[in-house]
Amino acid sequence: MKKFLLFICLQFIISGLSAQQRNLSGKIIDSATQVPINGVTVIIKPNNRTDITDETGRFFFKNIAGNTKVLTVSAVGYQKKTYQLDDFKNGQTISLAQRQTQLSDVVITADNRNPYKAISETDIKLRGVSNSQEVLRIVPGLFIGQHQGGGKAEQIFLRGFDNDHGTDINMSVDGMPINMVSQAHGQGYADSHFIIPETIESTTYQKGMYNAEKGDLAVTGFVNFNTANAISSNMVKVEAGQFNTYRLMGMVNLLGEKAKANNQSWYAATEYRYSDSYFDNPQHFKRFNFFTKYHGKLNNNNWLTLSTSTLYSTWKASGQIPESAVNDGTVGFYGAIDPNEGGITSRTNFNAQLLTTLPNHDIIKNQLYYSRYKFDLHTNFTFFLVDAINGDEIRQQEARNLYGYNGSYQHEGYIGNTKVNTEAGISARLDMTTNSELSNTVNNFTVIKPFKLGDITELGAGAFINETFRFSPKFSLNAGLRFDQFYYKYNNKLASDSTLNGAGVYSANNNIISPKLNFYYQATDKTQFYLFLGKGFHSNDTRVVVAEKGLQTLPAAYGADLGTVFKPAKNLLFNAALWYSYLQKEYVYAGDGGTVDFSGRTQRIGFDFSGRYQPVTSLYFDADVNYAHGRSLDDPKGENYIPLAPVWSSTGGITYILKDGFNGSLRYRWLGDRAANEDYTLKAEGYLINDLILNYTKRKYEVGLTVNNLFNVKWKETQFETVTRLKGQSAVDGIAFTPGTKFAALLHLSCFF
Repeated sequence: MKKFLLFICLQFIISGLSAQQRNLSGKIIDSATQVPINGVTVIIKPNNRTDITDETGRFFFKNIAGNTKVLTVSAVGYQKKTYQLDDFKNGQTISLAQRQTQLSDVVITADNRNPYKAISETDIKLRGVSNSQEVLRIVPGLFIGQHQGGGKAEQIFLRGFDNDHGTDINMSVDGMPINMVSQAHGQGYADSHFIIPETIESTTYQKGMYNAEKGDLAVTGFVNFNTANAISSNMVKVEAGQFNTYRLMGMVNLLGEKAKANNQSWYAATEYRYSDSYFDNPQHFKRFNFFTKYHGKLNNNNWLTLSTSTLYSTWKASGQIPESAVNDGTVGFYGAIDPNEGGITSRTNFNAQLLTTLPNHDIIKNQLYYSRYKFDLHTNFTFFLVDAINGDEIRQQEARNLYGYNGSYQHEGYIGNTKVNTEAGISARLDMTTNSELSNTVNNFTVIKPFKLGDITELGAGAFINETFRFSPKFSLNAGLRFDQFYYKYNNKLASDSTLNGAGVYSANNNIISPKLNFYYQATDKTQFYLFLGKGFHSNDTRVVVAEKGLQTLPAAYGADLGTVFKPAKNLLFNAALWYSYLQKEYVYAGDGGTVDFSGRTQRIGFDFSGRYQPVTSLYFDADVNYAHGRSLDDPKGENYIPLAPVWSSTGGITYILKDGFNGSLRYRWLGDRAANEDYTLKAEGYLINDLILNYTKRKYEVGLTVNNLFNVKWKETQFETVTRLKGQSAVDGIAFTPGTKFAALLHLSCFF
């Protein structure tokens, strides 16, 4: 009898504990589009436990305490919602309505593994993206420069690196790579002009080499542009401005309200742009883009996303001009020595993504993508230095097929009370080019002397695992490991190629292991500290790797970030980091000369600071200040500067937001002076430029004015040390530059329906 009574008492105790502790889950969707919202912060009180929704919009709490009374849902750009738990049904779907973005919606939590998340969300929604160049400038501290016409990929600068056109920054859109490896003009060449700015819903970026999911080229960081899965209204936009600049853009839903109710969305967008630009010689720049995307729920466990896009662009370019020729009056500041430069480029993409949720809520993602890419570029950097009769014009061209796959598995579990998130994935991309060419030409197409001609096949495969441990509401740790393997083959069709031993097929392979370790500590509900440690890399051009038989051609990069996200008031946000990076020696393929150059070890140290302030709902201030001190470690002091590496830079602005009436922004970007060569005997001059946007917005239409270079500053957008020779003159070693835009005003009219 005593044993029976003891058993009954134990059952009551266990039942009481079970009643006090239970699990809680739910799903969050956008009320306008019915699409699940990723990255929403969910807080339960008074214990202040947090969770962040996954890509299916789901959140989950295990063993919530019996005294838990309130659930709060907060997301940037959405109305906050609060529920009494007594009124909340477990597994309930929460619908959030969009509203004007406010810094007060930002929540500091150790659950957030990306310290740039809050800034990226607020910036793109408050500042917007007005053109294709602003797509890149949305990243704090990232500067771009165009030096061969509007159709060429921009030169990118970030964290003391001259990334060339993408060598040390990993760029993608909807998970599909933008960078082209072993490209005719340069390694990692990233031309993002096939993205229509109005289709971008958000950006995901992180500086440094600390994310195991990102492999090749992710040294200074990565940027992924996320296009909208659904649009809430249709629009047509017409732009017209100085220098014969015109643009027509349209974006329309292809399915009705019934399809939206069934979680189906399909829209299309297109644009055409023409401009003669601000140079003395008309650029005749033309660009056509088309994009369409379907996003739909196949069943309770599967979401399918399909998209396709195409780009076609042609242009003429004034190119770089010697500073000495401007100084002696040979050519004007906006003139050209060889106005015959220019190019043609095209890219067509197909992207398919399948997101599958298992019965235990684990997530499997599969992605297949394909790109058909053509590139034909004509430039002349040295004029008559090598060939005093015909000139030094070069042609770089290729035709490419790119095939790729990304797959990942995500699991959320617990070890005791420690929350553990596991993510593992594999990826592969196969690049196959036909007739990758570098030739000395006349009149763009007549070949005088070929330097490179061959077919490139490059296969890169990678695997990674990420483990994130939430030991307490204040402390989290992320450990990641990545392995990448590369196979290279080059079919050399040019027996006279000086870097190889005759015509024929050359092959090589290499691999690298990249560990990552990241710590997150939430000191208070207003302050998070983080320490990131990691190893990254960038691959080199196939033509380098096969020439060197794979030796030292996959250099490692090591980095560390110590930073904080600090929100001292509900309308004030700071992000600051001290960082360090070290690069091993490497071989670099010079696409403009077809040669292999050796580069030694480099070291950089710096800091990034970002501030955001919203004193009232309609006013938003932002400022970024960046510093980098970089030096070569294998050269004597005074001769160890890293050419063109940014030192001081800053961007910022003030934005006035009113969705029904006047709104606009006044912005600045400042880049300080920096060394143009190793001993700093040549200087790349800095600049300070201001841009202005003014709009009058109503529910059905918007009228706006965009002004670039508001105060008409004469500035040099890109600068290089270049040995040049004009016809009949002596060679000169000095700065060659491309001028930045003059004052340029552009009007637009948008209609929404």
